[in-house]
Amino acid sequence: MQHQVAVFARRAEQTRLGGIGQARNSMDRAAYLLLNRLDQVGPMGVKALASGMGIDSSTVTRQVAPLVEAGLVTRATHPEDGRAVVLKLSPHGTARLGQVRSSRRELMAVLTDDWSEEDRETFCRLLTRFNTAMQGIHPATETPEVPPS
Repeated sequence: MQHQVAVFARRAEQTRLGGIGQARNSMDRAAYLLLNRLDQVGPMGVKALASGMGIDSSTVTRQVAPLVEAGLVTRATHPEDGRAVVLKLSPHGTARLGQVRSSRRELMAVLTDDWSEEDRETFCRLLTRFNTAMQGIHPATETPEVPPS
């Protein structure tokens, strides 16, 4: 099992599991996870985003900067605390995230084309269980999430 996990990790990084077509490899893992989190949970501050993802605030700040520059995320003043900043997925960010999700879903469909629906569900359940167990050992990693299909 250890060998297969190592092979999977290497292949996933080589392809970034970035999907198929024009959106392939067009968004790195960190950007995808940040945009996905903002999409699922909604606007939030850097500290809340970092806490929810199990990473530190300085990492989020560094990873969000190019997303703001690309127009995928906007910064706004917190409505209750004018000193705080709230990060929000922009309409452009929502559209790009949708494109990347679609491309990645297409890749998953191609990779599992000859699998039964039961096999896909079992794999997803076991992978989620595996990720949850890893998160328990290394809590400073992203919390496993089930993105919308």
